[in-house]
Amino acid sequence: MSQRFVRTPAVAGLFYPADAALLAASITNMLSVAAEQAGQRPKVLVVPHAGYRYSGPIAASAYRCLQPWADQFQRVVLLGPVHRVAVRGLALPGCDAFQTPLGEVPVDAEWVARVMRLPQVTISPAAHAHEHSLEVQLPFLQAVLPTFSLLPLAVGNASAAEVSEVLECVWGGPETLLLISTDLSHYLPYLAAKTLDRQTCDAILQCDLAIDHEQACGATPLRGMLMSARQHQLQARLLDLRNSGDTAGSKDKVVGYAAFRFSEPGQ
Repeated sequence: MSQRFVRTPAVAGLFYPADAALLAASITNMLSVAAEQAGQRPKVLVVPHAGYRYSGPIAASAYRCLQPWADQFQRVVLLGPVHRVAVRGLALPGCDAFQTPLGEVPVDAEWVARVMRLPQVTISPAAHAHEHSLEVQLPFLQAVLPTFSLLPLAVGNASAAEVSEVLECVWGGPETLLLISTDLSHYLPYLAAKTLDRQTCDAILQCDLAIDHEQACGATPLRGMLMSARQHQLQARLLDLRNSGDTAGSKDKVVGYAAFRFSEPGQ
C-alpha cells in the first residue's frame, strides 16, 4: 500500500485562527454579516487571499453566494498565484488531501490525472508547501459546502491561453465550481488604491485580458479565467470592493480586495 500524503496547514495561526472552534466561529460571523447576494448561480468566484482580518469580509461576500446551491457543488477547481516558489505553468501539489483546522479536503485524483495530460501542468510540492493563496480559501469552502473534492493549482509563469486550456479541461457541469484567488493593488496610498482598484474591477467586468500584476497579484490565473469567461459568455457581477484601510489596516499603504461572481447565461 502506497503512503498517503497530506499537505498540512502553512498559515494557520497567521492568516486565520488555528483553533477549529475559533476558525468556524470567525467564518460564521463573516458570512452572517456579508451582504446577501440574490441572483444567479455561480460558476466562477474571484476572491482575495490575505489574512482574514484584512480580506475575510470581502471573501465572505463571494462565499455567501454559494449557500443556496451548496448541496450541488461536488468539486472545486482552485487556482491561485505562487508567492514563494517560481514555477513554469500550473503546479499540482502531489498530495492526496489538504488539511486545515476544520479537517481534510480530498484532492480529486480523477481530475488530477485529467489535467496532467496537458504539458503546462506539473507537480511541485514545494510550490504548495508554504503557499497561502490557495490555503486560505479552504476553511471558507469547508464551512459552506457539505462535501467536495479539490483540484488545487498554483499558477506561475503561464499564458492566459495555457490557463484557459486547463480550465476548459475541467469546466465540468453544475457540480463544478471554479475559484480564482487574487488580491488587487499592493501598498499604494488609500485614495490611489481606490482609483486603481476601481479601474481594475471595471476591466474584470469587461473580461479585459490586459490586467497586469500591478493591478492584481493573481493576474495570470485571472486572465486565463477571463478568456474562458468570454468563450462561455459568463455574466460578471462585482460583489464587494474594499481594501485593508477599510478593514483592519492603516490607510498609508493598503492592499486592495474584491469579490466577483461569474454565472452562466440563463442561470
